[in-house]
Amino acid sequence: MNFPRKLAYSFGAIATTLSYQAFATYIIFFYVDIVKLPAYLAAIAMMIYAVWNAINDPLVGYLSDHTHSKWGRRIPYIAFGAIPFGLVYFFLWIPPFTDIGQVIPLFLYFLFCICFFDGFYTITVLNWSSLYPEMFPSLKERSQVSAFRQTFGMLGLLLGIAVPPIIYGAVGWGMMGAIFGAIISFSLLISLWGSKEHAVYSKEKQLALWPSIKATFKNRSFLTFVFSNLFVQYTFIMVLASIPFFAKYVLDIGSYETAAILAAALVAAIPMLYLWEFFTNRFGAKECFMASIMLMGASLIPLFFVQTFLACLISAVFIGIGLAGFILIADIIISEVIDEDETKTGTRREGIYFGVNTFVARFAIALEAASMGLIFSLTGYNPYVYTQPASFLSGLRWLIAGFPLVALIFAFVILWFFPLSGRRLEKMEANVEKIHIKKGVN
Repeated sequence: MNFPRKLAYSFGAIATTLSYQAFATYIIFFYVDIVKLPAYLAAIAMMIYAVWNAINDPLVGYLSDHTHSKWGRRIPYIAFGAIPFGLVYFFLWIPPFTDIGQVIPLFLYFLFCICFFDGFYTITVLNWSSLYPEMFPSLKERSQVSAFRQTFGMLGLLLGIAVPPIIYGAVGWGMMGAIFGAIISFSLLISLWGSKEHAVYSKEKQLALWPSIKATFKNRSFLTFVFSNLFVQYTFIMVLASIPFFAKYVLDIGSYETAAILAAALVAAIPMLYLWEFFTNRFGAKECFMASIMLMGASLIPLFFVQTFLACLISAVFIGIGLAGFILIADIIISEVIDEDETKTGTRREGIYFGVNTFVARFAIALEAASMGLIFSLTGYNPYVYTQPASFLSGLRWLIAGFPLVALIFAFVILWFFPLSGRRLEKMEANVEKIHIKKGVN
């Protein structure tokens, strides 16, 4: 595939990161601290949302694998889901129930909006992601395109994490939702120009639902990756979701300084993507993923102690360096898992693997909500006052550093047992190449 079309496909990463990370970082802050939805109701809604993921992610992945159309298995879902996805995202940020006596209608609106948001996210993003292992079969090409995707993804992160305080501070949350919704739809539509599917995969006879799920959960490589990735994702969103509270109540800084902290991590990460690409090609995906975990863990330790904006800004730069490794390598590893599965089942099953991975990773949001709900409830947080008790300020340090550090330790230990590296990986790649030659895949 030529360079412009690789960039066009990669452009879809703006939609994936902008939508999800702005949601994960600001949705609880918006509904709890701004709209005044009680924290326990927000936590309940997020728990229900996690259960909804148990249904829609694997189901959409399975349906995608079994779709037969003249346009392919994945592309129709992206084409028809892009615009509704942007509209739902807009509605998420304009709740009509804001009076103090409308707590239950606000809770129901929040619940339905986040579930619709996740439904359209799954339909579009899962299918966009599922194209990646099929379109780019070699480690060199995967690492190159992953660097492109994550560069655009960093722009989405910058828009979705660092820019919102500026936008909602100037024109309000609703306008922010409208702007972001339009960007989400546009970037997904652009990605279609760079998307391509092999017709042979659409004609393959896929496994039935239960055998497909069973084969997925029997894959040791997948299980070690997916649960390690769960703790990595929890770390990422826990840090991001804590920053608005940490900046406001611990550092006592405004929205522009908060945006600068978030931007520092993202700007530092962009050039590091290409360094991580070099290391991944040289040392392997597993080894570099473990290195990024260690680096991220070390960068969180100063957050137990920082007291000033400048100190937090410096910590954010080092967090960004580790973050670049996570986001570059995760899809490379799951692509290797999918390749291995093809040697066992004889079919390409990107949809079910990305679906189950997304399903498991989404429990990071439930863990985030539970963590925040626990700390907020036990430490005396009051959204109606500015000066919070010292116990809450200590709790924020556990949310932004303590809990994530423990999660990274779990992630590292689990990934240690990931089997696809060294000679075993080389043997698997040779078998996949032979299978593709037999199938006539170029």
